[in-house]
Amino acid sequence: MAIYIALSTLTDEGRRTLKNRPERVKEVNKEIEAMGIKVLGQYAVLGPYDFLTLLEAPSNESVLKMSVELGSRGTVQLITLPAISVDDFIKTLR
Repeated sequence: MAIYIALSTLTDEGRRTLKNRPERVKEVNKEIEAMGIKVLGQYAVLGPYDFLTLLEAPSNESVLKMSVELGSRGTVQLITLPAISVDDFIKTLR
């Protein structure tokens, strides 16, 4: 399984939803896990993004499907990056 970093930015509608129902973040994580993607960790962050989420997924295609599904709701915009551990990175360079 591969690791991915998802950087998400809430839309105005998404901010309204979280203001009224902060627990919605955890509900969305359960929906992600139902898609076969494990949420390894999640952080609310300051700056141009609202959340950083670490994911473990079976394929790029599964992450793509998740991104389209969540993005189509109009509450969040996602940038998803595949990640390689530093140890694997070093092995690749040798």
